[in-house]
Amino acid sequence: MTSPVPPRDRTDQPWRSEGAPPPPPPRRKMPGGWGGLLLTALAVYLITNVVLSFFNGRNEPTIAYTEFSKQVTASNVSKIYSKGDAIQGQLRKEAKVPGSDRTYTKFVTQRPAFADDNLWAELIKDDVTVTAEPVVQQRSFLANLLISLAPILLLVLLWVFIARRMSGGFGGAGPLGRKAPPRPVELEGAKRTTFEDVAGIDEVEGELNDVVDFLKNPQEYRKMGARMPGGVLLAGPPGTGKTLLARAVAGEAGVPFFSASASEFIEMIVGVGASRVRELFAEARKVAPAIVFIDEIDTIGRARGGGSGMGGHDEREQTLNQILTEMDGFSGSEGVVVLAATNRADVLDPALTRPGRFDRIVQVSPPDRGGREAILEIHTRQIPLSEDVSLGQVARTTPGMTGADLANLANEAALLAVKRKKSEVNQADLSDALEKVQLGAERPLVMPEEERRRTAYHESGHALLGMLQPGADPVRKVTIVPRGRALGVTLSTPEADKYAYTEDYLRGRIIGALGGMAAEQLVYGVVTTGSESDLEQVTGLARGMVGRWGMSERVGRLTAIPGDAQQVYGLSAAPATLDVVDHEMRRIVDECYIEAQRLLREHREKLDALAAALLQNETLDEEAAYRAAGVARLAKH
Repeated sequence: MTSPVPPRDRTDQPWRSEGAPPPPPPRRKMPGGWGGLLLTALAVYLITNVVLSFFNGRNEPTIAYTEFSKQVTASNVSKIYSKGDAIQGQLRKEAKVPGSDRTYTKFVTQRPAFADDNLWAELIKDDVTVTAEPVVQQRSFLANLLISLAPILLLVLLWVFIARRMSGGFGGAGPLGRKAPPRPVELEGAKRTTFEDVAGIDEVEGELNDVVDFLKNPQEYRKMGARMPGGVLLAGPPGTGKTLLARAVAGEAGVPFFSASASEFIEMIVGVGASRVRELFAEARKVAPAIVFIDEIDTIGRARGGGSGMGGHDEREQTLNQILTEMDGFSGSEGVVVLAATNRADVLDPALTRPGRFDRIVQVSPPDRGGREAILEIHTRQIPLSEDVSLGQVARTTPGMTGADLANLANEAALLAVKRKKSEVNQADLSDALEKVQLGAERPLVMPEEERRRTAYHESGHALLGMLQPGADPVRKVTIVPRGRALGVTLSTPEADKYAYTEDYLRGRIIGALGGMAAEQLVYGVVTTGSESDLEQVTGLARGMVGRWGMSERVGRLTAIPGDAQQVYGLSAAPATLDVVDHEMRRIVDECYIEAQRLLREHREKLDALAAALLQNETLDEEAAYRAAGVARLAKH
């Protein structure tokens, strides 16, 4: 099994790295500089003084002198303190502030200069204590200073925290600021992926072994004047193991590995993607020799110029230009090998795929039979298998499956074994998992009897024509149990992998695909919507035969329709040529449909027998289907 993918060290860092030594921690700088800090501190100080002015006021009310005289006359004053004409005091009993609902015991008042009362005599008469210390205690200068500075310090610390958090967004201290240097992530103690974890693509490993050897022994190549390849492009269908291969190259060579998806470089702000590319290559050069892997490079590597004048591709093109510059050696990126993966190599910019940038383009194809068996062995290392499991048999019945498909198959079999309370995965679990992957999950759909009978004849038509056609793929399973979107499924797979197809084989495929519709018309005299997927398959085959593979005399030996016909169909040939293509497609399909009807009429008893067996058993495997139809199984080829 493969080692886990290392996490990103920063949220704005669009790549992961493994095997790279951690750099020394960077020195932290004050965001915004000391000038910004002083300005902020001054502003906070002024605001704090305004705020504290509300809290530093006395809680003791200031009363009128006449109110004070009344309290003295009423013998309600216990003690006073006087400094000049200012008087502070405390009452014996709580009194109400005139004109207010507040009450008070301590107070402050001001004796008018023109007052001519006998205040001292009245105080002595009532035993009022005249103190030498203020009745209302004020805070000391140090306490006031600490109270004033504490909010300032707290707000300054909050400002520094927010400024540092903001420095992580958009890649810097501001929207276009500099990012802090990233720290590569190292998986301590984790086993790195090597070629032992890769199977089924030995020819690709041979192409990449040169890169591994160069990274291990660069001096040997430099003595001969050979330079390190600038880049290797891995092209192939999804799920064939391109990312796994790139990690295996780095693990086999024992060099740091930086991986990123091309789409993670693109941002709304123009220039951020190019900045991230520069930073990525700078980090890789620090620990060179190293490998930089860019997945799905067609996201930013598409051919330039197509509508870029509309303003929607500036960021993508700047990012691509920066990658081209880094790979061309202008930045001194010697010792850094760039690996990239794509399943759309045909849309890449020519400047990206020229020698000197991506020196090698390696095609990663789905594995053959032996490769599929080796891949299954890798993905079942941690799965307990029973003695009846034959991975070779599974590999034989899974042509065209990629490594990702086989990994999913092994996992589905393990899930089924857990659901069935088993301690080991047996052959039945693998077979059921393969049916689920290829045919879809069973649907608990209750169909009327007439609908089941029509579905049985439809699938019997497919299966019987597959059995009768010479050179056709053997029928592996026929079922009328609803699976996925289909009411029934007929599964046919070849005995061995095929890489080129003859016109007779393709016509046989069309005849077999039309068998369901022909059977319904033969038995019921009607055509239903159940042939939709069959007609899509027929249309694709006929279009390829006429427009791409030169199997029509009228069209000739040329490509009238590009491979990506769904998007640009009709743009690469003259209208008259497309009319001929359409006419020839109809001719081939009509001829195949007539042949399908003829075969089913001649073998009507076999069709009825196969449909009856399906109605009784719902699902027939290969041996039971041939036996029910009364057709001899042809020798394996």
